[in-house]
Order: sequence, then structure tokens, then C-alpha cells
Amino acid sequence: MRILVTGGLGAVGRALVTDLKKAGHEVFVIDIDPHYHNENYARIDVSEFRQLERLWTGGGWSSGYMNTPRKFDFVFHLAAEFGRWNGEDYYETVWKTNAIGTKNILRMQEREGFKAVYFSTSEVYGDHNDLMVESVMDNTEIKQLNDYALSKWVNEQQVINSALMNGTESVRVRLFNTYGPGEYYTPYRSMICLFVYRALHNIPYTVYKNHTRTSIYISDVTRTLSKIAENFKAGEVYNIGGTDYHDIESVSNKILKYIGKDDSLVTYRESEVMTTRSKRVDSSKAERDLGHTVTVGLDEGIANTIRWMKEVYQVR
Repeated sequence: MRILVTGGLGAVGRALVTDLKKAGHEVFVIDIDPHYHNENYARIDVSEFRQLERLWTGGGWSSGYMNTPRKFDFVFHLAAEFGRWNGEDYYETVWKTNAIGTKNILRMQEREGFKAVYFSTSEVYGDHNDLMVESVMDNTEIKQLNDYALSKWVNEQQVINSALMNGTESVRVRLFNTYGPGEYYTPYRSMICLFVYRALHNIPYTVYKNHTRTSIYISDVTRTLSKIAENFKAGEVYNIGGTDYHDIESVSNKILKYIGKDDSLVTYRESEVMTTRSKRVDSSKAERDLGHTVTVGLDEGIANTIRWMKEVYQVR
């Protein structure tokens, strides 16, 4: 199968591309890195329709190898701005990339007829207090807590509307707190990435004690995602999460213990404003349809992440 992965140079994207190739698929990647080169890569900003359209039509590229039209059976649309606080600091980019970028992919899907997977987030469940089952979003009015969550929920509505109006065939996935090697540090990254990097570099960080999460190691996520192409059920939505339900403080403690440091760098606060307090996931639908399983527990995953960061950032 010929598969396009948008955002294929990101942490989840890179790992997914590897899994798709292992499954025998021909994979093409688009992202916005101007200096990356591969014969199956193109620098394309999904929020710019002209750039995106030329991938299918060819022509007009100064680089000759891109002038051949490309056709795909399947698209995994990961390209997005990520993170609750990123959505506050760079809200213009978040809305343009997430909402307009998704609309552009949908327009190409309506024209070209490929099947697609669109990526959402656990943040769309807001402060839902019970188990986060996919049907919650159909049966319960949820208050979205931040721009990032809002943009992803808008994306889901666009996907639903396109299917109703134009017959596009798509699956939506909601990822829950994915972490692990390949996630390079920025201030907007996942909790585990932030804690590990800052602990290794003696940078102070804040732990919000009254928040709980269900974290999942990156390889367990992408293994499940790669199976969607062969087990495609148009219109479905899947939670993809782990089984390690934990509070934030316990994760910080595990990281500090592994590194061999105390918590003198840590400031403790009760909660973070406009951020989901509890994320407890039901992934049974993904288990049923996609064979989703958790093979890397939190202790092992944190240890792997720390070893990877030490190597990448050359920290002893």
C-alpha cells in the first residue's frame, strides 16, 4: 500500500513510518524541515493548500524529483501543533496548522479518494470525571479547556462533516500521553519528556499534585496505529492509551530516583489552570479491532527514555 504520513519527522511520525515500512508499505513523508532530504520526503506546510496540492498534481517545483504527481492509497495525518501551552503562546500557528491544515487534507481526500487517519487527543475529553470511552464525546457535552483541545475537536468535527457531505472514509484516533525515545525536548513537550530533560540538566520544574494520567510508551502506540491500514473501519474513532494510571508526582519521583537526584528542583502545586485533571482511558475498542496491547510498563519506559536522553544530549 502507498501511504503518506504528514508530520512524519515528529516523534510519533518517525516511529510510525518505521512500523509501516516493516509491514511492507511504501511510505512517503511530508513535514516542514527545510534541510531534511530523502527521496520519499517533501517539505510541505499542510496549512498551505498550494503546497499540499502540488504533491498530488506535480509541476512547479524547482527540485525536479518533486515534479512527478504522487498518488496514495492511505494518509496518516499527524502534522499538527502540539500542546496545551503551545496553544496559548502560538495560538495563530496552532489554529492555522491544526484546523486549516486538516481542512486542506480533507479537501484533497474529497478529490483524490484516499482513506485517512486523523489524529486527535485525549484533551478533547476535558474534565470528564469518569472513564474516557469514545462514546462520551457523542453523549456528553464537554467543555473544552484550552485552544489546543478546541482545535483538535474542531478537526474531528470537520472529519465527521466531510464524511457526511462527501463520503470520505476516515478513522479518528485519540492519543493519551504518549512518551519515549525520539521526543526531543522543547518547553511544550510531554510531561515525562519535560521532567527527564530538566532533571538531567538541573532545570527547575513544577509538579501539579492533583492531576492523574494514563501514559503509554511510543512503540506501543505506533504498533497499533500501523495496523489501522489493514484493519480499516471507516467512521470509527479509537482511544489509544496505556494501562499505567498514575499521578504526576509519582512520575517525577520515579525519574528522580532513577537519575539519583532529590526533589530540590521541584516546586509542588495543587493543580494547573484549564488543564484536564484526570485522564483514565478505555482502549478496549482498539484492543478489539487493532490488537492494541501494552508491552512496555511505566518503569521500563521511563528508564528507556532517560537512557535515550542521556545519549542524545550527552549527559552523564
